[in-house]
This record gives sequence, structure tokens and C-alpha cells, in this order.
Amino acid sequence: MSVKATSAGPLSEQLVEDIRFLGALLGEVIKEQEGIAAFDRVEAARQLAFKISRKESQVEDLVALLKDISAADAIPIIRAFSHFALLANMVEDLHDELGRLQRQEAGEQDPDSTLGATWKKLANAGITNEKVSSLLSNFQVAPVLTAHPTETRRRTIFDAQEHMTTLLKKRHAILSSETNALTTARLEENTRHIRRWLTLIWQTALIRVARPRIEDEVEVGLRYYELSLLTAIPEINKQVADHIQREYGVNSEDALQSLLIKPGSWIGGDHDGNPYVTAGTLHYATTRAAETVLKFYVHGVRGRVLATLASRIGPETVEGSWYSRHAAYTAPEQLAADLDIIDASLRRTHDELIADDRLLRIRTAVSSFGFHLYSMDLRQNSESYEDVLTELFERAQVTPHYRKLDESEKISVLIAELSSPRPLIPRDGLPYSELTQRELDIIFEAKQAVDAFGTMMIPHSIISMAESASDILEPMVLLKEFGLIKIQEGHLTGHIDVIPLFETIDDLQNGAKILQDLWQIPLYRSYLEQRGNLQEVMLGYSDSNKDGGYLAANWALYAAETDLVNICKQHGIALRLFHGRGGTVGRGGGPSYEAILAQPHGAVQGSVRVTEQGEIISAKYGSAGAARRNLEALASATLEASLLKIDQVEEQYPEAYEIMGEISRLSQKKYSRLAHEDPGFIEYFTSSTPLEEIGELNIGSRPSSRKQTKSIDDLRAIPWVLSWSQSRVMLPGWYGVGSALHEWIEKGCAQTAELSPDERLVVLQELNSSWPFFSSVLSNMAQVMSKAEMQLAKLYSGLVADQEAANRIFSDISAEFELTKKMFLKITGFSGLLDDNPMLARSVRSRYPYLLPLNTLQLEMLRRYRKGDDDPKVVHGIRLAMNGLATALRNSG
Repeated sequence: MSVKATSAGPLSEQLVEDIRFLGALLGEVIKEQEGIAAFDRVEAARQLAFKISRKESQVEDLVALLKDISAADAIPIIRAFSHFALLANMVEDLHDELGRLQRQEAGEQDPDSTLGATWKKLANAGITNEKVSSLLSNFQVAPVLTAHPTETRRRTIFDAQEHMTTLLKKRHAILSSETNALTTARLEENTRHIRRWLTLIWQTALIRVARPRIEDEVEVGLRYYELSLLTAIPEINKQVADHIQREYGVNSEDALQSLLIKPGSWIGGDHDGNPYVTAGTLHYATTRAAETVLKFYVHGVRGRVLATLASRIGPETVEGSWYSRHAAYTAPEQLAADLDIIDASLRRTHDELIADDRLLRIRTAVSSFGFHLYSMDLRQNSESYEDVLTELFERAQVTPHYRKLDESEKISVLIAELSSPRPLIPRDGLPYSELTQRELDIIFEAKQAVDAFGTMMIPHSIISMAESASDILEPMVLLKEFGLIKIQEGHLTGHIDVIPLFETIDDLQNGAKILQDLWQIPLYRSYLEQRGNLQEVMLGYSDSNKDGGYLAANWALYAAETDLVNICKQHGIALRLFHGRGGTVGRGGGPSYEAILAQPHGAVQGSVRVTEQGEIISAKYGSAGAARRNLEALASATLEASLLKIDQVEEQYPEAYEIMGEISRLSQKKYSRLAHEDPGFIEYFTSSTPLEEIGELNIGSRPSSRKQTKSIDDLRAIPWVLSWSQSRVMLPGWYGVGSALHEWIEKGCAQTAELSPDERLVVLQELNSSWPFFSSVLSNMAQVMSKAEMQLAKLYSGLVADQEAANRIFSDISAEFELTKKMFLKITGFSGLLDDNPMLARSVRSRYPYLLPLNTLQLEMLRRYRKGDDDPKVVHGIRLAMNGLATALRNSG
């Protein structure tokens, strides 16, 4: 469809018109379904919220309006604004895609984060064929989908959004045509169809009443494959393979086998702190993944190829196929070989157009997904593995007190066990502890999945909170026990990458030394050599942020990557980094393209893996267009970061690392004074946010804490960030930065002691304009600050029992927010937080009036719930408001 300006004006005006149109229809549906009184209450809240946004009223006026409302009357208001947020997201995603098409049709230059722009940059840089070919063996971009408590939408909602998006496109086409009786009738019919789907959405519960099961989360993740990823991933892979073949002389077979996008999943395999992940859920997740992709192949082959081509393929072709000689395919290579036979037959009969269209899409899909669809990661924390092995070693009489051994003694025991061909687990039939039995069952099921669907089904085992070399060897003993790793002639062999996850700031700083200790172990080094001398390392953005604050965490991650790059280079080992980023800036979120380019030089060596979760998944992969755009951004950034030298700060500003190290230290000092040293902080956090309710109200399948303590160290990253987002403080995304920048400008460090404060400000301004890391840190911070609202945060502080402590802590948070904003504007030269992102600025402004009633009613329901009001509607209202706010903010946890 040609995208044109409609009667409403340019595309941006059409976006506003679409939102108004859907908002009006939603109002009609509410009036019809809930009655005029409910509609009037929604309208009263909406109109007052708009007056507040125009500075014509105060937030306290909205609080007063909704203070005495019954829970039963509050729920339709919460639902109304939650539904509006859902519709606004849908419209924004549609217009992002339409804008992209409009720019393409206008012949505009490919923007950054597109493959077209990347190919031009590589051509201009004179990248050689040899350099591209050398990357092929390590080519990989892996978006890894993970579960999230606020992203458990029902299939009905997905389907309705998909249909309404299609109907809105048709509406644009009608509005673009000449007005007459026929177009008027078509417009009325279109409106009726959209209203019908809106009614269905209103009648469907947005959230589940019961705590979502792992199986529910698996189905939500698979839905994104059906919506977009099953088609978008092969398209991007084929586009990259074609260009590499055409421009760099790589033969077609190598190009296709080195496909770039290789998706992954944690849903059903991540059992770190989640007792609900079992062998049964792992079986469900892997089996359903295989069922999904095989169903896609069956539909594609039957519908797109065989029905059209059966009469054209000669009997000699059929007789030579695997399918003609066996009952079923047992490996994707067999299906791929038969598709190759069909391809060759078509080309012999001069049907290249068909071979290069419908058949090629299926062939590329088989190369992209195999029979596994995505690679499932296993993840467990090092402490649990140590507990399991302590029990197993004691039962097998290897050592009675493994946990108490020092590091060198543990390594000796582990090496001996890995070198031994005998089984560790005695076949005595006696029961194990619940933890040990669960871990053994999960690894046994992993072996079953690999046998059924191939080695790519489970190619990774991640050890969270890895603090030593023994932490990495421990799961290898368990993997060996079930044949996923084998000892042969004194060497370890296997297909699984054993991946340490460095999370705290201390562990990030020690990561390179831990790896060096590990590589000194000949048995492990032999395993690494058998795996192509590739070491994958996962970096934890969430716990490091919780540990040291936003800026200190980001610098610790950057410095850790630099150390890892250097140590790998010294030892001749290839490095692949897996970024454990959440949706929020506080958890490493932000635009993927800029984030990858902001890595230190050498950190992206043709491959990168990154977690995707929460509302970010629906924003990135909720439609085919959005999925293509975001996958293209990941691919473009990976290619550019691997083949071009983006980060040249060491050459241009050799003192930059020392400057950032000092600013990071100051930031962590400010953050620690609040989060780790202030005696009132824990109570302030737990009381002024809905933290406890997140744990109590069936939000997500995973417990909110690793342990039942009041320490933020044991709190999981999602509830930590989600809680601050709900109360609109967004503290993990900015706190401590303002004080650090201000103090450094005033006092400097050893490298800048001779400079004046004004000159030091200029240094930071120059770093912002020339260093992708620093500019990305500031830009991401500004994005999250734009969604903070201190007026509302002040109201949430009223939930704290100790109001003296609450006032003191909130005053500190509010002052730091203002200082951080001031320092950002000084360094960037902007007049507002989002001067460089007008689309986001417009989105934030337009959502403000719809967030106000959600926060206000959440506050009111929290007060009642905490005073002992056990009305189920109060509980439901809190959960609905949480989900609505997460939907409206789009990256809340």
C-alpha cells in the first residue's frame, strides 16, 4: 500500500488522529458495556488529567476525585486507561512501520541501524573479502526471549491487535481515496469492524487471575514467533547471506550456513531461583518449540510449494529424496536436502522465479530454525550447583565436605571427577534432596531434548553468580553424568558452551582473572579447543546496577569487556559476549543499535547474544514490520562493530578511562550512601513502591526474591526495577549520576587537576560528542528520566509509616533528580531531556494524562490493601494498574 498524507495531514498528524479515533471508539464500547455512569467516571478522570497536563489543575485534584471511589467503580477506570495504552502502543508501532515505508518510497537515504546503511559503510571503509570470511565461523546474533511478569497477554489480545492493525491500514487507504458514497460506506464498515474487535478486547481479561504457569509463559513467547519471527528471521538471514555472497565472494552454501540471526529462549530452562521450572516444563518448552516450527514447515511446504509444483517434479526427483525412502525426517539436514532436490528440479525446468521465492523462503527457514526453532539456555546459580555436588560427592564417598574445601581443593576434586569414566551417581535407589533431584531430572530431560531435536536445542549452560573457576567446572560434572559432555582419551568433548555469568561489580572486575584461572586447567582448555577456542561470557546488567547504581554498573561492564577482550587476545581465544539486558535502562535496556556500537573495540567479534523481555518483546516483535526493523538493527550493529573501529576513544582521549573511572567511583559512593548505608532505605523502598504486592499477587511465575530476606542484594532484578517504575521514580536508571558529574567538574581528578571547572565541563562535552559509550549512557539515562514523575513519586512516599524518614529520603531523591537533569543539559547543550528524540518526546507527552489516573488509583488501592481491605476487587485493581502502567511505560522492568 502506498503511504500518503491523509486528510488529517502528514503521517505524524495521522498518528494523533488514529489515537483519537480509537479512543473515541473505546469510549463508545465502555458506554455500551459498562453503562453511562462508568463512562462518565472515566471521562471525568480523563478530562482532569488533561487539565493537569496543561498546568490548569494539580495532581492533588485527581487524588481527591478518586479518593472515595469504590473498588468496583475504580476497575473500569483502570481498565479504560490500560486499554488506551495498549491501543496507543499498537498505533505507534504501526506508524513506525508506515514511516519507514514512506521514507523508502521517497527514495531517502537508508538511516543508521538498517542493513542498507551498513553495507555502504563497509564499502566505504574498503572492508576486504578475507576480513568478512574470517567472521563467518563465529557469525551469530541471538535475541534470547525471557519471561516477564507483566508480559503474559492472552492469544485473544494478540489476535485482536493484529486484526485492528490491518483494519487501520485499510482505513488509511480509504481516507486517501476520493470521497464518494462508496468510500463513505467502506469507511463505516471499517469502523464497525474495528469496534467489533475493540469490544472483544474489552470483554477479554487483559491479565490472568491465577499466577501464570511456566507453560503460559512458553506460549506467550511462541506467539511472537507466529506473529513475526518465523518470517522475519529468515528474511534478514537471507538478505545478509545474499549480500555477503554477492559482494565478498563467499559461496552460497557457506553464506547460508553462516546465517546471522539465531534465536534463543530462557522460558522453561531458566531455573535460577525459580522452583517452578522442572524437567516437565523443560520438556514442554522444547517440545512446543519443535511443534511450532514443524507445523510452520508443513504448512509452508504443502501450501506454498507442493500444491503448485507436484505436477512439475519428475518421478526421478521423488525417488531420490529422503522422504521417498523413509517414514519421516529425523534431522533438518534431511528435509533441507530434499528441498534442494526440488530446487534443482525447478531450475532445470526454468522455474527460477518459483525457486527463488516460495521455495527459497522455506529453505532459508529450515537453515534458520532446524527442528528446534530456538536454542534453549539452561541457567542455574553457582550456589545451587555447589549444594547438589556436595550431596552427590558425599553419597558417592568422593569427599564428605566438598562445600568446605578451598578453591584449589575443589578444582582437584572436580578435575578428577571430570577425568573419570565411572558414573558419579550411585544406582542405590535412595532418594535425594528436592533440589538435587530436580537438577538431575532437568539435565536428564536436556539430554532427551538434544537426542530428539538436535544439539542446537540446548547448546548453552549458564552459571549465574559465577565467582571462581570451580563454579564453572561444577555444572560440567553434572552434564558429563548424563552424556552431554564426555571424557575421551583424556580430553573433554561436547556441544554445550558452559558460560559464566558475572553480575556484581566485584565479579565483573574479577571476571578476566577467573577466566585466566580456568584456562590454566588443561582439561578445561582441551574442552575449549574442541569447541573452536570460543569462550562465551554473560554480563549481568541488573545485579551490577542494584549493586552500584546506574553509572558505576555501566562503567564496570565496559571495563570488564575491555579486560575480557585483552585477556582473550593474549590467550588466542575468541570471545562471545552475552548481554543480560532487561527492557529498562536500569537493567541495560535502550536502543540495541547504539548499545552494541557503544561496546569497546574488539568486544563484538561477529557475534553477540542479548536477552529480550517484558514489554520490550511486544514493542520489538509484536508485528512483522517491527521484528524486521529490530532484527535488522541488531544485525547492522553487529556487522559494523565487528568490521569497523567505532570506539576510538583510547587514541583520541587517552585519559578518558581514568576520567570515567573517577566519575563512576563518585557515582557509586552517592548511590551506596542511599541504597546500602541509609538505615531507612529498605523500609522506604518496600513501602513506597508496590514491591511486596508484586510478590504476593501472582504476578509472574518466578518468586520476587532469591531468599526470604529484607536485603536488596537478594531481590530479583525485575521486581527491583519494576517497583521503582510503578512509583515513577525510575531510580535505577539515573540515581547518583548528577552528584558524580557535578563533583568531578568542580574538583576533577589527577589527569585534570590543572583545569578549571569550566574546562572540565568542556572535556565532558567533547567525550559526549566523540565517545559512543558515554553518549549512550547519557542518552539512555535521559530517556528513563523523561518517564519519571516526582510529583507522583512524592505521593507514593506517603505510603511509608515513618514519614520523617520518608521525607528525608524523598528530598534526597528529588534533589538528585534535578541535579542529574541539570548536569545532563549542561553536558549535551540541550534544552530538554529528549531534544534528540522528538518521536519519544511526543510519545511521553501524549501518554502523561493516561498514566495519571493509573498511578492515582494504584495508590488508592494500595492504601486500602495495606490497611487490611480484603475486597478481591481491591487486589484485582492493584494488579490491573500494575499491568496498565507497564503497558503505558513500555519498558518498566
